[in-house]
Amino acid sequence: MIEKDFVTEGLKRTRIDEYLENELERAGYGGMEIQVTPLGTMVVVYAERPGMVIGRGGKTVRAITKNLKDNYELENPQVEVKEVDIPELNPKIMAHKIAAMLQRGMHFRRVAYSTLRRIMGSGAQGVEISISGKIRGSRSATAKFSDGYIKKCGEPATRYVNDGFATVQLKPGVLGICVRIMPPGVVLPDKVDILQPTEEEAPATSEEGKVEEEVTEESAEILEEITEEAPEDAVDVPTEAEEPEKEAEAPEEEPTPESESVEEKAAGEVEAPEEEPSEVVVEAPEQESQDEQEEADEPLEEKEAEEASDETVEAAPEKGAESADEDETKAEKS
Repeated sequence: MIEKDFVTEGLKRTRIDEYLENELERAGYGGMEIQVTPLGTMVVVYAERPGMVIGRGGKTVRAITKNLKDNYELENPQVEVKEVDIPELNPKIMAHKIAAMLQRGMHFRRVAYSTLRRIMGSGAQGVEISISGKIRGSRSATAKFSDGYIKKCGEPATRYVNDGFATVQLKPGVLGICVRIMPPGVVLPDKVDILQPTEEEAPATSEEGKVEEEVTEESAEILEEITEEAPEDAVDVPTEAEEPEKEAEAPEEEPTPESESVEEKAAGEVEAPEEEPSEVVVEAPEQESQDEQEEADEPLEEKEAEEASDETVEAAPEKGAESADEDETKAEKS
């Protein structure tokens, strides 16, 4: 029972599709979708020119809705029209365009190749166009034109590839046109991403090693020249001994009585280390030692002569005093 329901539902969809294709052929019919909702059945129609599907004042849409309700047993049908973004990627639209060009008398090869270029130029991954019928003579034949990459069997062929079919009546007979397009952005299950290998640094050869050694020698010579020229251009760096003097000289402010006293004290403290007391202390003992050495070098005879002269000088006044006493006694006696 369930299989019969699927079959009947599929037949209903096919009949609705054929009806819409015949009614909207001039509007660029591109397919339809049926969505069953609790409020009713939503029929979405894709067309290249949606204005022709709607009609003047919605007359065409109301007529289609009434036909779907009466002839195809749809409950509360609601028709919604959507414009096809890229007509070149819709196989039904392109199949009808090929049929129209063949009906005008154009050669099938020219029509097929021009359509291939248009479809591939729109970004499709692959295209296949097959035209079958009396195209070259009294016997029927099939001509296939393909470009790009397209799946022909398996699940990807039914899921990702879109099919479109159209027929055209010519003098020799009826021609069938089938267009298969694989749209862009389709990721196939057999796609493999190949990672590019990372580039490894090759070991330096002997010539490269020589070049590196020459470069290092040149850089060493340049560094030596810089170090030789550096002291001439270098800025004098203050030492620890010069830093306190610069700190003392740095502030230049207006002198005040308190600051003058502080500056004098600081100057005294700063100038004190400049004196050299060690020289005075050292010079005195040197002079005394020289006098002692000179005295030690004098001959002993000079010392004895000086002592004898001292004794004579002392004896002389004593004799003068005795002679004066004797004169005084003589005068008293007389």
